[in-house]
Amino acid sequence: MTTLHRPPAGPLHRPPDTAPGDDPPRRLRGLTQRATPADPVLRHGMRRLLVLLCLMPLLVVLAHQAARLPRLNLPVCYGLVVLAGTIAMLYVAYSRYEDPAEGELRVRPGPQESFPPLTANPRVSFLLAVKDEVDGIEACVRSMAASDCPGVRIIVVDDHSQDGTGEVLDRLRDELGITVIHLAANVGKKNALVRACELADTEIIAFTDSDCVLAPDALRRCVRALVTHPELGAVSGHCRALNTDSGLLARVQDVWYEGQFRVAKAAEASFGSVSCVSGPLAVFRRDAVYNYLPAWADDRFMGAPFRFATDRQLTGYVLGQAWTGRALKRRHAGSPFVEEDFAERRWRVGYVRSAKVWTDVPARFGPLLRQQIRWKKSFIRNLFFTGSFMWRRGPGPAALYYGHALWVLAAPVMAFLHLVWAPLHGALFLTLLYFCGVVLKGCVWGLAYRIDHPGDTRWRYRPLMSLFSSVLLAWLLPYSLLTVRRGVWSRGAS
Repeated sequence: MTTLHRPPAGPLHRPPDTAPGDDPPRRLRGLTQRATPADPVLRHGMRRLLVLLCLMPLLVVLAHQAARLPRLNLPVCYGLVVLAGTIAMLYVAYSRYEDPAEGELRVRPGPQESFPPLTANPRVSFLLAVKDEVDGIEACVRSMAASDCPGVRIIVVDDHSQDGTGEVLDRLRDELGITVIHLAANVGKKNALVRACELADTEIIAFTDSDCVLAPDALRRCVRALVTHPELGAVSGHCRALNTDSGLLARVQDVWYEGQFRVAKAAEASFGSVSCVSGPLAVFRRDAVYNYLPAWADDRFMGAPFRFATDRQLTGYVLGQAWTGRALKRRHAGSPFVEEDFAERRWRVGYVRSAKVWTDVPARFGPLLRQQIRWKKSFIRNLFFTGSFMWRRGPGPAALYYGHALWVLAAPVMAFLHLVWAPLHGALFLTLLYFCGVVLKGCVWGLAYRIDHPGDTRWRYRPLMSLFSSVLLAWLLPYSLLTVRRGVWSRGAS
């Protein structure tokens, strides 16, 4: 377990030449504003053109290889598909994404879709479940209490900690006026959060993780996004690594987190279909999620309880309730969470780039591998739920979701083909080609980071994460599938 460190004093982890919600980066945005200061339509068109110009070298490579497509083998075709998907995701993320906390989105639901508005200043329940986090829990709770969002009630559930966490929470309760629930037996993170939800009678329910520290305005920005856009049933904040001073592995993950949120979530948010409202800062409308909390707590997969508190699954209930909601509520009809019956709606799910939160990432390989196994188990489980309806949400969300799923599923096959089969059969050039493709993809993501953060040299870590993912993490998917019924709540990042 690693002690959480506070973000540096002054502006909260804001890279040079950027500001919260900048989209695109200031330098590109400045060009478009000088060119078309009064016409948002022309400015948006200019932004798309600039993004295309930045992606042109990749498009040339793709077009050159695609011309030889009938003569290419399967591995090379796989590489082209990955490159095409990366280009498409970058284009969507940089040309279409808008921060819903910074103003009204350009693309909104049509008049045939009805979403009840929130009050101007809705009440918020801010929930946290913790187990054996005595070294870091105070920093987390204090950052929650420092939120400048009005009308917030903080509820912390101590899931039968044995290391003194309960005593720290009691002291903070007396000082900060938070609500603390001590459980007499360990029930797991999911059930602990559902216990907290029993006290959450507010219009908005927000979650964070026990190893996180939030910017003071992070929760307020997410709430503003929900108030401004009634069609949003949930939003995710923007997460970076908190403990970047703990070594190279943490710094590599920090740059990777930036891309996963700034690019992957931004692309999904452009279609209102973010597939995972991540745990570091997950904010939901009560009427979009409350009826499905018992389904979340009692989730079963492959004939056994699925114990992980999957952010993906909870997000799936918001995305898919128009098709799955009625059956889920019937299944849990006796639960008090279903007594207040909310209408099933085709909610949109967004991402608030300007809502900053930092999380303690694993600083050693062992904890990182365990974290990745948990995440891959959650991916597998959610694929059978969200994958059953995402095609109904339109071609854009479907392409992003199923394209990512196919990439994850194919990764271990490609790793075996290039790293085991090819060397054994003397096809070392195929292995070299594989590594070149992996490094190229990492460099593309690294350059995206460099454009967002001018002067920040950490973009060079991104190819390392691509290599690590392709050479080592890809093998974890088969193992995760074989052990998917095994689940233990362990958040240690040390």
